[in-house]
Amino acid sequence: PTEAEWEYAARGGQQTHNYDYSGSNTVGDVAWYLDNSYALGSGADYGAHPVGTKAANELGIYDMSGNVWERCSDWYGNVYPSSADNPTGASSGSYRVGRGGSWSSSAAYCRVSYRYYEAPGARYYNVGFRLACSSN
Repeated sequence: PTEAEWEYAARGGQQTHNYDYSGSNTVGDVAWYLDNSYALGSGADYGAHPVGTKAANELGIYDMSGNVWERCSDWYGNVYPSSADNPTGASSGSYRVGRGGSWSSSAAYCRVSYRYYEAPGARYYNVGFRLACSSN
């Protein structure tokens, strides 16, 4: 999805309650993140977890906060485009947008509002993507 599509889904669409995380203001209710899954590399909870083992958001979507960072299709720009319905990001760039945080992130990085960037070809143990279907 684009960054705007990702955020709309993570916030719960038109059913939003404006939570800090996707589906709750309590990160541990909806996200696998540093405090409940890292275990300093020694516990059974280390790493990514099966999808759907935490609560869903208002749209019934799981793991938009935490578990793995989700790469969006937009190029990263310093300013999030918010002046239009379903805006697209920068038309070009060197980095792609990432959202959602991961199992190895602190709670702050799992907030729906947090944005980061990485090179398109970069591969990491805590980064993935979400498939989205377009009706166009």
